[in-house]
Amino acid sequence: MSTETFETIRFTADVVVTTTDGHVLLIERGWDPHKGAWALPGGHVDPGETSREAAARELAEEAGVYAAPAELEQVGTFDQPGRDPRGRYITVAYHLTVIPGTIVEAGDDATRAEWWPLSDLPPLAFDHADILRAVTESAS
Repeated sequence: MSTETFETIRFTADVVVTTTDGHVLLIERGWDPHKGAWALPGGHVDPGETSREAAARELAEEAGVYAAPAELEQVGTFDQPGRDPRGRYITVAYHLTVIPGTIVEAGDDATRAEWWPLSDLPPLAFDHADILRAVTESAS
């Protein structure tokens, strides 16, 4: 008999959307975990969908920003155990740059969507500060 245990792993995609004048798009989460906290747009990858397709879909659903999947540049994979209180979640993060004044509108599980100056961010849910740092450090 094997003593191996298997962990349920969930697959998500997140998007860092920045403007050319130094702002980042954040959504306020509408439910737990981290209800009321600010986060990057993102969510579960649906069956039959790539993480890039999921990232574009989630961006449209949560913030009203529409981008073709090919416009999203992959930042990296974030798989640190404990990054999500619901269990083991692995995310692939993407980056999109848009022009200042791009209109955002909260939808899906977001209660608000807003542009925040990169120099004055609120505390972020999950490990989203790490994901954002990966984007901003690679740009400098």
